[in-house]
Amino acid sequence: MKKLLTIVALALTLMPATSNAQEDVIGKSKIKLSSRLMTPEALWAMGRIGTYEVSPDGKQVVYQVGYYSVKANKGHQVLCIIDADGKNQRQLTTGSKNETDPTWLDKETIAFLCDGEIWTMKPDGTERHQVSKTDGKVEGFKFSPDRTKVILLQSIPFNEIIQKNPDDLPKATGRRVTDLMYRHWDHYVESIQHPFVCSVSGDCIATDMTDILKGEPYECPMEPFGGIEQLTWSPDSKTIAYTCRKKKGIDYATSTDSDIFLYNIGTRQTTNICKPGNLGYDVNPQYSPDGKYIAWLSMERDGYEADLNRLCIYTLADGTKRYVNWKSDVEDFVWSDSKDALLYFISVWDATENLYAVTSNLEVKQLSTYLLPQSGSGGQEKNTWADFGAIRLMNNGRQLLMERHSFTAPADLYVVTPNVKEPANTVVSQLTRENEHILNQLDKSEVQLRWVKTTDGKNMLTWFILPPNYEEGKKYPTLLFCEGGPQSAVSQFWSYRWNFQIMAAHGYVIVAPNRHGVPGFGQEWKEEVSGDWTGQCMDDYLSAIDFAVEKMPFVDKDRLGAVGASFGGFSVYWLAGHHNKRFKAFIAHDGAFNLESMYTDTEEVFFSNWEYDNAYWDKNGTERAKRTYENSPHKFVDKWDTPILCIHGEKDYRIVYNQGMGAYNAARLRGIPAELLIFPDENHWVLKPQNGILWQRTFFDFLGKWLK
Repeated sequence: MKKLLTIVALALTLMPATSNAQEDVIGKSKIKLSSRLMTPEALWAMGRIGTYEVSPDGKQVVYQVGYYSVKANKGHQVLCIIDADGKNQRQLTTGSKNETDPTWLDKETIAFLCDGEIWTMKPDGTERHQVSKTDGKVEGFKFSPDRTKVILLQSIPFNEIIQKNPDDLPKATGRRVTDLMYRHWDHYVESIQHPFVCSVSGDCIATDMTDILKGEPYECPMEPFGGIEQLTWSPDSKTIAYTCRKKKGIDYATSTDSDIFLYNIGTRQTTNICKPGNLGYDVNPQYSPDGKYIAWLSMERDGYEADLNRLCIYTLADGTKRYVNWKSDVEDFVWSDSKDALLYFISVWDATENLYAVTSNLEVKQLSTYLLPQSGSGGQEKNTWADFGAIRLMNNGRQLLMERHSFTAPADLYVVTPNVKEPANTVVSQLTRENEHILNQLDKSEVQLRWVKTTDGKNMLTWFILPPNYEEGKKYPTLLFCEGGPQSAVSQFWSYRWNFQIMAAHGYVIVAPNRHGVPGFGQEWKEEVSGDWTGQCMDDYLSAIDFAVEKMPFVDKDRLGAVGASFGGFSVYWLAGHHNKRFKAFIAHDGAFNLESMYTDTEEVFFSNWEYDNAYWDKNGTERAKRTYENSPHKFVDKWDTPILCIHGEKDYRIVYNQGMGAYNAARLRGIPAELLIFPDENHWVLKPQNGILWQRTFFDFLGKWLK
């Protein structure tokens, strides 16, 4: 079943043979494949592009790449640079330490993080200088436009929820907890990040740090995924706009109400510019180039983390707020310096992350097109789709630097020359080819789409990914992919674990429906999952797989499996009790199994309050809550009749590992063929290279046992 690759010098080190100092350097792999099919080892040999920035003169791009060694079981973050025309690509990092977060101070100076300190260097990698001295405590930074000040992100002790242990018990490991939000995602909350302002003199950052949240028990940036993008400088370097949810304990755990604050450097006064009014998530402020406006991402309702993510424009002169009228979530945005566009943003529509422009009168124009057939047309296009990622301005807004990826290719950098007046003439040019040496050795899968009729009479965009070099007339084992979230788009993503290319390379057809609850088809479609986790969205999964069996000649109805993670794992657990003999195998990763337990297990209570409608002890208070708890997957184990693999990380504090263990134990006690893959050191994802390889091998071994 397995088509193993011969990996030559996987994650090849870059050090000279005589250098002991660089023995741990992990760099770009030189890999020769013995087969033209993707394997786990090939996935982990790929470089992963991270942060990127354009030089002030628009002539060069500095970017971060992560390389991984399965043998060493670790990664190495390096910095690279390339000319804006795609020439002269070279690696700047030569040592064994991680170098990250590159940014340009001027066209001749790059700042970056290394070993918890800020360093600078020339664009050719020479003249390296350490400019901060904090004993390795810097976790993020942003220089002011005039380069006289810098924001440093550092963690400070926080003992208001988990109490500090007595000094005379230094070896005590217990944690005395007195409120909620005592842990987040994969760690206990015993420290929080604060932003500090420091002065800059020449090539040296002074030690006169000012905590702009001094004495406040709140984090900035916000857990669990916030970074330096949640803070920004005004163009005149006199004000910092930052994101903060000024709540703690149970109030924090039950609310999404974050705000944008302005901190005046001179007076040290702070102003909330969201209140009155905004009650949901408000994040990621950016000043307009002229300093007259601030834009940010804004959700309207408190407690709803998947509310419509709007683009808010705030006028500093009079405090008015305007919202760009758009029908889907804004993912990332940037102000423009061009006369044709006020801002650019990325948003998903019809299962593709597209690029849009906002004109001066707040009209939205789509600049990227992918020839999608009209809903319900039944047509298809082949391999014409890709998702855009984060936006950076180039050449004063005449061009944009963006990341792009698809089901068949990982992220690379692209230069976009937008044409707002004639969007069809927008030009997209590839800049980097980070994994071309691997991709050129692989046969790609064919991607098709169909519009599937749902049980409520709507049309559902569904992706079909076929095995490389599939044969006409042959039927293949088929996997129904169940998306997480629950409000996450099934767009043209590239994953290093849930990778459709590697699933197809193992001889499977993948059916990936954009069921009710995912963004990109209007807010009404997205909201129909909340309070109805086991209703229409589950009917959609069954509609998709039934359509595949009836309409797609390459689908083998006798070899069907269902796989998914998070809400997708929950979906698998629910389908296991309701599939009516359709499937022959199930795989659930980090899925919720018992919703009553999940309500009090998870750390962000606002999620359960919104999605389940109420606590389980008040489930009879609303029909939605009653329906949610009465249809929890654990109540239908008596209907289970199909082999199942349960996977979970013990450091997953969002969906705690007892959920996966409970599902596995229940299956075994019922006599169902079942396996459990448990990771003591992983969270909601699987991040370590050897664990990632083990995950893939277990995944395909299990499927091969029951579907081949």
